[in-house]
Amino acid sequence: MTASDAAELSSLATVLEDTTTRITTMAERYQDTTREDVTSRLFEVERSLRRAIRSIEQLGRDLG
Repeated sequence: MTASDAAELSSLATVLEDTTTRITTMAERYQDTTREDVTSRLFEVERSLRRAIRSIEQLGRDLG
């Protein structure tokens, strides 16, 4: 893996971490409202993003 690939993967992971934080904050705003369906779907997105982050980090380790 080139240094630019490592930097790109790191940057992508950081963007996804920031996005995950924003999604989690939004999901928490909908908790205990009449829109529990929104909360559920947002937490599902959060879980998917966390899996993506782990995959990107693992890829970086595997290629490093």
